[in-house]
Amino acid sequence: MPQFSRSTLNLIVGILIIVVLVIGYQLYQDRQQPKGVQINVGPGGISIKEK
Repeated sequence: MPQFSRSTLNLIVGILIIVVLVIGYQLYQDRQQPKGVQINVGPGGISIKEK
């Protein structure tokens, strides 16, 4: 097993924490419903819903 200095290990752990936080934030944003108006055009005509 290679020997790493303490500062190198701290850097690796810090990068991993940042990656996890960025991925978590992106997943949170993907699950949020957009606010505003939704317009659907379908076989039954046009429908407008406010969110």
